[in-house]
Amino acid sequence: MLRQGSAGYEELNVLVTGADGFIGSHLVEGLARAGATVTALSLYNSFDSHGWLDDIDASLREGIHAVRGDVRDASLMRGLVARQDIVFHLAALIAIPYSYAAPQSYVETNILGTLNVLEAVRASHVTRVVHTSTSEVYGTALVCPISETHRLQGQSPYSASKIGADMMAEAYARSFDLPVAILRPFNTFGPRQSERAVIASVLRQALDPNVSSIKVGDLSTIRDFTFVADTVAAFLAIGIGQRIEYGTPYNAGSGHAVTIGEVAALALEATGSHKPIESESQRMRPEQSEVRELLADASRFSAATGWRPRTSLREGLVRTADWWRSRLERGRVRRERDYVT
Repeated sequence: MLRQGSAGYEELNVLVTGADGFIGSHLVEGLARAGATVTALSLYNSFDSHGWLDDIDASLREGIHAVRGDVRDASLMRGLVARQDIVFHLAALIAIPYSYAAPQSYVETNILGTLNVLEAVRASHVTRVVHTSTSEVYGTALVCPISETHRLQGQSPYSASKIGADMMAEAYARSFDLPVAILRPFNTFGPRQSERAVIASVLRQALDPNVSSIKVGDLSTIRDFTFVADTVAAFLAIGIGQRIEYGTPYNAGSGHAVTIGEVAALALEATGSHKPIESESQRMRPEQSEVRELLADASRFSAATGWRPRTSLREGLVRTADWWRSRLERGRVRRERDYVT
């Protein structure tokens, strides 16, 4: 039984892998606000940086222990997992274009890294590990909306590696009775997201005075976007939810789909920009690898936890545009490393 305080996470020791990334850093903030003692793992680098963790408000840092390392290091993971109550595993290589060039690195980080986390949990007294999946494992929708029973399709080396990681999580739940919860977020957007993501790219280009037009890839593909605060709420819900079935995935998405062209137009509206939108061939995936449509059926997750997204696409775009505007005004635009989620 999970030990819970009045806010759910009070007095719990929690490890977050991939904590220096977009979603990971927001999750660390959410856990700290909920009263958890958080160990936040970021990828080691020589720049004395903890990624987006460095942007977290100082008032929250007292409950955060930031460490550097790599999920590919099995010994390190055993040491970090020991004495934790809950583990949120977000660390992954996620940039789809780079997966075509370096697929082995995706296998090593996404599959073997996940194996190391699961083995470490198996050797500990962790009450739950939350494994992070992705809607990319579904490939192009065969039926919409997409439920968890939809066929898995490896349409890129990245998605294939995440399918392998998901199957490892399922196997450990079945084979070793490991308490593995699997969360499958659909496309998340918001502050701190790197420009490899379409919304971040469009907003930055729209606000950058040195850019005359908005360059994007395929405008006709369809996606289901969820604001990062709602995705974090999904992680918090699955982390302590009492009705979660281990070893089976739960979709987390808005249930509303838009084309990339439509979301780009809404992003321009959020910034007040009138720049033209141009589709560039070099920004497109290989034809047989492109995922044409993603639309979530999150009813199973909502029934189990009561989770529902609260932020509309328009509101989320405005809030994200405000963040980008602030970054540009302060000259702090940077490209996030591809390692973390």
